Amino acid sequence: MFTFETTDYKEVRRFRVAQFNGRTATVESGGTIITGHVRSVLESKSSVPARWTITIIPNAPKTDAMRPSPRIRPFMEDIY
Repeated sequence: MFTFETTDYKEVRRFRVAQFNGRTATVESGGTIITGHVRSVLESKSSVPARWTITIIPNAPKTDAMRPSPRIRPFMEDIY
């Protein structure tokens, strides 16, 4: 799980919508990009300005092994 805090209301709204719709959300933290499902968005009521703690469950990174390798066209030289 990845947890971070933010004070940006637009960012919090985006994460809440992603959580409600069951979509993945992407956040950049410290130069690393993390994509995953939002588990919780909690507001800290004792802080001024408002601060939210967001928890994301990261997805496993996709591998390029699913893409087929390019095929060689055996009759390509016949065209030219």
